[in-house]
Amino acid sequence: MPLFTPEDLLLYLYKESSPELTKAIETALNEDWTLREKMQVLSTSVNELDKLTLTPRIDVILNVLNYARTTAPESVGNP
Repeated sequence: MPLFTPEDLLLYLYKESSPELTKAIETALNEDWTLREKMQVLSTSVNELDKLTLTPRIDVILNVLNYARTTAPESVGNP
């Protein structure tokens, strides 16, 4: 039975693995319960990561806005 790296399993989960690798992993999943457990853990982790949303800190947003304000050319309508 071939050994699969975590990268191989992630490629499989994201449907980016080659047809040969996909077939080998699917065959191994049918025969190896430890691999099925590893795949389940990875699948759960991937699903949680896909739900993750990040937002920048307020001070970062304010720094960007201040920078834009100081470097933007003056508009014609401003007194």
